[in-house]
Amino acid sequence: MHYDFTTIYDRHGKDALAVDGVGTNPGFSPEAPKDGFSFLPMWVADMNFATVPTIPQAIAKRIEHPLFGYFTPTDAYYQAIIDWQRTQNGVEGLLSKHIGYENGVLGGVVSALNILCSRGDNVLVLAPTYVGFTSSLENNGYKIIHSQMKKDENGVWRMDYADMEEKLVQYKIHATIVCSPHNPCGRVWERWELEQAMELFKKHDVYVVSDEIWSDLTMPGYHHIPTQSVSSDAKLRTIALYAPSKTFNLAGLIGSYHIIYNDRLRDRMRKESSLSHYDSMNVLSMHALIGAYSTEGRDWLTELREVLAGNIDDVCGFMKTELSGVTAFRAQGTYMLFVDCTDYCDAHNVSIAEILGRGWDAGIGWQDGRPFHGQHHIRLNLALPNSLVKEACKRMKQFVFCD
Repeated sequence: MHYDFTTIYDRHGKDALAVDGVGTNPGFSPEAPKDGFSFLPMWVADMNFATVPTIPQAIAKRIEHPLFGYFTPTDAYYQAIIDWQRTQNGVEGLLSKHIGYENGVLGGVVSALNILCSRGDNVLVLAPTYVGFTSSLENNGYKIIHSQMKKDENGVWRMDYADMEEKLVQYKIHATIVCSPHNPCGRVWERWELEQAMELFKKHDVYVVSDEIWSDLTMPGYHHIPTQSVSSDAKLRTIALYAPSKTFNLAGLIGSYHIIYNDRLRDRMRKESSLSHYDSMNVLSMHALIGAYSTEGRDWLTELREVLAGNIDDVCGFMKTELSGVTAFRAQGTYMLFVDCTDYCDAHNVSIAEILGRGWDAGIGWQDGRPFHGQHHIRLNLALPNSLVKEACKRMKQFVFCD
């Protein structure tokens, strides 16, 4: 490979929640390991790989000019997004007026709901559920109505359209969140799945907030379908949210954006963000996006996806052959596995809390799946060098699933 995905970086003291946040937030972050164990950061959704060189190069070039006053987004910023969406997702007809900065995807989700709903309204969300949706919606006065996904005969997570429609009618819902690809389950939705969902939302006049931050991180054989692309109605019914932060490990720079084709919704989103000056772009994050959404960025991403697919294959294969009662749907997108320990817990009369604790004691920094609505689940981040992934598997067998 041309790029380095094997170096193990010491992130301690380098502004990294993944390591410095350990033990600081019970119920969210892992506990610190026992003496003698190194910590393997496999929880919060950022990567333990150096980003593509064009990003620090773009930032460094801008820093050479030592003035950082007020600014407006450049034509190069908008063109980078337009070109990236065309190349990655086949999007045609995207104009700069359709694009707007968001200070984080979750902030964009809340802003979108603020223009679509009244506080106290019900919002449909699929379960398992990204914990960020839960906290953001509840903190802003919205009531979450969950529609539980089901696994088909092949163990693939699917939307339950009958349950979704029943909830839409029963709770008088007019806004929903679509997570595509899905976090934490790792589904990359097929076109027919999105078409069926969007027909349902059209039937019941439900507006859609589509979190597509993971859209670049699909595994070989899978391709992201933008929610807005499945029909002319979906294009105008959907507020889509994107960012380079998951793809290129830029969460600390903050730099998300929306794509909105509906003129009225776009005007309302701009008004919402103007009320508090919340959506003020950082000039360095703008240049980071331009550096990311480049030819070299695409080349780097191609190699990254190969590395992630290899890690996913290794862990899923290990669980299948070495761990009885522990399973994980092979993620089609994202770099997270949602590990199901139900059968193991039942067979050995142990709780998921005990399983989590054993892993934490042995330095496996995985995350409690219960806040994501997985009763006996663990969320496992595989965006780290393969040598550390294999070390985690070794520790699972020796210290965790060892009854």
